[in-house]
Amino acid sequence: MIMVVIVMAVALHLIETLRANRVWCQMFLLRRDEMERRIGVVHSGKFRSMGALVLLCLCLGAMAQSQGRDNAGAATISTPVPPPEQRVDINHASLTELLKVPGLTRSWAERIVRFRPYRSKQDLFDKGVVSSQVYDRIKDFVIAHRDKE
Repeated sequence: MIMVVIVMAVALHLIETLRANRVWCQMFLLRRDEMERRIGVVHSGKFRSMGALVLLCLCLGAMAQSQGRDNAGAATISTPVPPPEQRVDINHASLTELLKVPGLTRSWAERIVRFRPYRSKQDLFDKGVVSSQVYDRIKDFVIAHRDKE
């Protein structure tokens, strides 16, 4: 969306620049009214150029603010990924242990407990226990062991 606005602003500026030059008008078959020249196309062209520049700065600022976000617009998780031996086992963890996983709510944790056992953590998504967004948030923090008592 932002790129479309930028391209449109640049295109408008380019057309106005072409219309201000008599030779370029004839080359690109653009209509150049004598009345526009008398009123002051040069002055209005400067204002349009400044407007396009302000719009470009606003768009670049908005893009810089959204760089730390994922596709859904939520801030990305900055919690470091634990080593495999410290991850939560979805086959044997209690509800309280599952709630310590970043991005996992009580209702999702209850569903994980209800649909046990799992062969792998991918089963959470494959069996429809959690949505793809929830799985993407928790996949680095969980593991599925089957041989534990």
